[in-house]
Amino acid sequence: MTINQKLSTIQTKFKSKKSRFNSFGKYYFRSAEDILESIKPYLLEMGVAVTINEELIATDPMPMLQTTAKLMDDKGMEVQAVAIVGVDLNQKGMQTPQQFGSASSYGKKYALGNLLLIDDTQDSDATNDHGKKKFTAPKEAKQKLADIQKAVDYIKAGGKIEAIKAKYDLTSVQEATLTKV
Repeated sequence: MTINQKLSTIQTKFKSKKSRFNSFGKYYFRSAEDILESIKPYLLEMGVAVTINEELIATDPMPMLQTTAKLMDDKGMEVQAVAIVGVDLNQKGMQTPQQFGSASSYGKKYALGNLLLIDDTQDSDATNDHGKKKFTAPKEAKQKLADIQKAVDYIKAGGKIEAIKAKYDLTSVQEATLTKV
């Protein structure tokens, strides 16, 4: 099996849950550590190894880190993906090592995400509204909409499903039910 076939197999099967919660932004996310832990079962199975390297590539006007995630097989073949992040030295509440550490973690997460084709369209960076929208955790939303009849009555009375979706995280079943009303 070629390195590209091995990578394709991993990309197709790979799952990494968003098991961490950001209480400030009110969202779930996955970290680089979560991704690395999730890929471990594939390493021996597929005969590959994963490495991550970081390099300071610029310092002006701000430090820039280039993170390279690499998948290598036992034949010496490799595939890599890169992420470039800036280090915000003006970030309040953090000392310089924390600022670099934060950028490093972010770079690792996105280099791995690029390599493994992790779709982050539902990730915090894509969906974070910075407190402008009422947050309801998925389990809470399911409980609140368990009595779907209230939502059905709302739509029958002229309400819009978009308003419900803006306030609650609907499951695909709930959304399909409401769309049929």
